[in-house]
Amino acid sequence: MLDEEFKLLDLIGREAPLLDDDITSYDSTLSEMVSASKFLVLGGAGTIGKAVTKEIFRRNPCKLHVVDISENNLVELVRDLRSDYGYIDGEFKTFALDIASIHYDCFFNEDGDFDYVLNLSALKHVRSEKDKYTLMRMIEVNILNTVKTLSQCRSKGVKKYFCVSTDKATNPVNMMGASKRIMEMFLMSESKNMSISTARFANVAFSDGSLLHGFEERLKRCQPIAAPDDIKRYFVTPKEAGELCLLSALLGENGDVFFPKLKRGLHETTFSNIAVSYLKAKGFEAHLCSTEQEARVLAKTMPKEGKWPCFFAASNTTGEKMFEEFYTSNEMVDLKRFNNLGVIKNGLPSDANELSSFLKQVADMIQNCKWNKEEIVRLFENILVDFEHIERGKYLDNKM
Repeated sequence: MLDEEFKLLDLIGREAPLLDDDITSYDSTLSEMVSASKFLVLGGAGTIGKAVTKEIFRRNPCKLHVVDISENNLVELVRDLRSDYGYIDGEFKTFALDIASIHYDCFFNEDGDFDYVLNLSALKHVRSEKDKYTLMRMIEVNILNTVKTLSQCRSKGVKKYFCVSTDKATNPVNMMGASKRIMEMFLMSESKNMSISTARFANVAFSDGSLLHGFEERLKRCQPIAAPDDIKRYFVTPKEAGELCLLSALLGENGDVFFPKLKRGLHETTFSNIAVSYLKAKGFEAHLCSTEQEARVLAKTMPKEGKWPCFFAASNTTGEKMFEEFYTSNEMVDLKRFNNLGVIKNGLPSDANELSSFLKQVADMIQNCKWNKEEIVRLFENILVDFEHIERGKYLDNKM
């Protein structure tokens, strides 16, 4: 394992990788399956998508095509793969495409010969519900694109479809988590027609756009660090996220939802604790400030003294859940098959008429170019009986 992985584990308070035992137990099977198969990875240049792509690439697939909306991230993905692993015997190509576009439809229609399609694209931020336009974009990415690509995969006879979910889909309190919960409902409905699996997992440490990634950016710019001190989260490394997705995609039975077991040191920790550990690893002592303004002022001089100004405060923004969970009391769980993974065996029940009605109402809003957040919240509540949206009228964009 690379030193970087051990550094990440240390920062999130863990001594050992989460999935080494399971990867070792099934590695020969995984390698055989990958080397005999053709893959399409959607959203393959984000943090999780990149990790999954690397897990597939290093096992020498027959074909590996990667689609991502970010041209720059795809370029870096290729450089990373070439630098670490070189080349594969099979065909490897990347495509800078928007999954929602006609260009992607043409690509898939002509190039849709795949055994496995892994969809890692997502709008993942709780803050995505801050305005009605971004919220509808989140619905498009997390739900509508899943429905669309599922249909395309079925028409092409794809062997297996995997789509990543989140622990925030369990008893959701924000629109992002609820959108992923609804996505799971569409997945389970489609599992009647083709083989499907998914995975819920914890926050991916230092993933693009995450608060922990923001720590790195703040140090680069000599800016103060801000973090909540009352919210606890589970964290996995990007490599562990990639391994979890690969295990679910290749070894998951139809309708399975994989998640990490809360063992082997996987425990909740606060963002503020990680901030203190991160600064210590960078050679700085965290200096607690009472206001954002104080932290901004001290950032101009304090780092020269080996200290870094930090503003830690309680969370008061919309959609923040005080704790995280991977499954509900109504879900049947298999904790025996894997050493460090659990599997939800009974998919979320779904009514085809309800799902169809949901899609129609969203389509009407888009066609008329008229909707508001309250209407969408009600739409979500109608289809998700366990959805308890937490609205505080304040969003993360209103904080440092």
